Amino acid sequence: MDVKITGLTSAEAERRHKAGQGNREIKPPTKTVAQIFASNIFTYFNGLFALLALGIIIVGSWKDLGFMMIIVINTAIGIIQELKSKRTLDKMALLTEQKCTVVRDGERRVTGVHDTVLGDTVAFSAGSQIFADASVIEGDVIVNESLITGEADEIAKGKGEKLISGSFVMSGECFAVLEAVGENSYASKLTIEAKKAGKRGKSEMMRSLSRLVKVIGILIIPLGAGMMAKEMSLPGRTFAEAVVHTVAALVGMIPEGLYLLTTLALLASVVRLTKKNTLVHETDCIETLARVDMLCVDKTGTITENKMTVDEVVVLIDGQTKESVSAVMADYLEPHSSDNATMEALKEHFSAEASAKALSHLPFTSTRKYGATEAPDGSTYLLGAPDVIMARDYSLISKKVDEYSAMGCRVLLLARFSGDCDTPLSSGDVYPIALILLANKIRESAGETFRYFAENNVEVKVISGDNALAVSDVARRAGIPSSEKYIDARELDTDEKIGAAALEYTVFGRVKPEQKKKLIAAMRAAGHTVAMTGDGVNDVLALKEADCSVAMASGSEVASQAAHIVLLDSDFSSMPSVVAEGRRVINNIERTASLYLWKNIFSFILTIVTLAFVLPYPLEPSQLTLISALTIGFPSFVLALEPNESLVRGRFMRNVLYRALPPAFTALLAVIGAILIGRAFSLPLHEISTVCASLVGVTGLLMLLSTSLPLNALRTALFVSMATLLVLGAIIGAKVFSFNAIPGNSAIIFAVFAAMTVPVYIGVHKMIRRIGDRIAKRKSEKRKKS
Repeated sequence: MDVKITGLTSAEAERRHKAGQGNREIKPPTKTVAQIFASNIFTYFNGLFALLALGIIIVGSWKDLGFMMIIVINTAIGIIQELKSKRTLDKMALLTEQKCTVVRDGERRVTGVHDTVLGDTVAFSAGSQIFADASVIEGDVIVNESLITGEADEIAKGKGEKLISGSFVMSGECFAVLEAVGENSYASKLTIEAKKAGKRGKSEMMRSLSRLVKVIGILIIPLGAGMMAKEMSLPGRTFAEAVVHTVAALVGMIPEGLYLLTTLALLASVVRLTKKNTLVHETDCIETLARVDMLCVDKTGTITENKMTVDEVVVLIDGQTKESVSAVMADYLEPHSSDNATMEALKEHFSAEASAKALSHLPFTSTRKYGATEAPDGSTYLLGAPDVIMARDYSLISKKVDEYSAMGCRVLLLARFSGDCDTPLSSGDVYPIALILLANKIRESAGETFRYFAENNVEVKVISGDNALAVSDVARRAGIPSSEKYIDARELDTDEKIGAAALEYTVFGRVKPEQKKKLIAAMRAAGHTVAMTGDGVNDVLALKEADCSVAMASGSEVASQAAHIVLLDSDFSSMPSVVAEGRRVINNIERTASLYLWKNIFSFILTIVTLAFVLPYPLEPSQLTLISALTIGFPSFVLALEPNESLVRGRFMRNVLYRALPPAFTALLAVIGAILIGRAFSLPLHEISTVCASLVGVTGLLMLLSTSLPLNALRTALFVSMATLLVLGAIIGAKVFSFNAIPGNSAIIFAVFAAMTVPVYIGVHKMIRRIGDRIAKRKSEKRKKS
């Protein structure tokens, strides 16, 4: 495009910004500092803890305020970690802000899309996302509006036609004037409507935790009122004792650190990935990534390097030479933009001057699989996929194409066409001239990367628009298992065939964008958790369909915007570390969550039992403070940071409950048994309280040991140090933590029930596991029948 376009002046753009006509975001990307403080301090449970603390202060039992120290520390850690994450992510947002080319004062300049204003002239090319509603003033582009309309068809847009925000450019180049920006653009209006309709659903883990916290938050009020009434009705109970024991029951039911631990672990994971040049758009995708068991990749940019080179020119007809083919290619390439790696390689190799300006041209698209140019002499030349251009006559050259494809080359056919650029292939004659052989170098790290996925039970599928045989050979050389199982996607002309092929084959060639989406959908429908990597506009539909999508930053802008995760260094070899990070954080959260929940389940059931049978609640807040800190709080943060690359299996809450129920019931049986026997022997309440607290401590250590298996140096040191500190805390800090001496009968009761905790724990664990297996078996049988 040689037309001189001046655009707005810098002064006019500045005036429009001040007048509120800028393309501002409709939502800030991160919380403000004030919002971070407020969201961590003013929570429902912090308010509840404040009320409980007020009750303790009123009765003057200052030693039982220890639980507030944990709350203050948790809140402070949450604020500090979120502020740290905000600084890191804000810096990354500045580095990764979507850019565009705007014309100001007659010159092109690159700027952030949010620095543009109403009336700006912007240059759009292949891979650009249309970020505001605009009108084309010069040039021609092929756009895809699927993200807005749901239709995958590519649409030609020329001078005077409208570009809708949220669509993206498949090929071509144009200048367009922005006509609606910010909240007035079409895409922004849809976003605002989506916000009114509700937020995007949380991941399974966060949804389970939110539901748990909500249920506890509702039940704790009537249980607290009942506990207070019951404690006051007990003979010999003072008001102060009733308050203390009621507070202990309620504190025990609140998972004060679990939600915080989960949020912080995910935020820390995002920051760690950022330091590895990986940008996370949505925190929830970390959990999804951890569960991935099927990874779909494109050939170019993933298995191979992005840069392509022309390896060879194979002349197909007599009378033509490589020199004459080069001249034809120069004429063909003259009107086409260097908007992808293939065109860049072709223009670099065929760099001679064109004989004259082309009469017309048809850009290459991933759907059509070829492009066309009408040369100055009226001849029309085609360049693209040999099997598509030759159609029913493909057998004339198929042997040569297969031969070069088997060598791992990308094969393009240059042909002369009897029609013009607008004539359908089926309505004219095609005369093959030459094969252009291009190649991408396989990434040096590809073998090691795909070996990692094979060893970690992640099945790899290669989905490409290139020749299936060529892609299969590249996959084989990259070390992808079962790469000999390949299919041409043009054979998959029904959804049923796509569904069957998705699980049967490893390599898919000649895949159209909408077929990529259907393949991903079929894999998900079969029960797989699917990740998709891509870097081109033809990958966007599949990226949006996948459970977790990963884009290369060096690829198209729209792919990076559509993906959950962006590899900023565009190095696929970093994928194992990204997957490993996801598995580490989710496995560790799942494991440490059970440390919190067993105490909550135990306290909840114990509260109900003491209410139903009018028994004294045996525990005090100060006792639970010591036990929780040393068997749950500190160990959970240590264990949450450990390496853990096991595949995440099953549902989050079910897995957590399997681990949490055995210690909860073990402690429950031990404590209820100690209360009943203690009352039978008419033991003082303070001795029964110490026996019960000690039994809870023993169960807590048993749970910590179970969670730490298999033991290593760190876990062994953690367990030994926590057990030692717990014993020392109960002895040296007896007055502070309400641990009294337990002589005679009390000591015997403790010894007997403490000895019983291990066999009871193992027995309950086996019983719960058997019940779980039976339930899973029944569900599996029902699925098979249906």
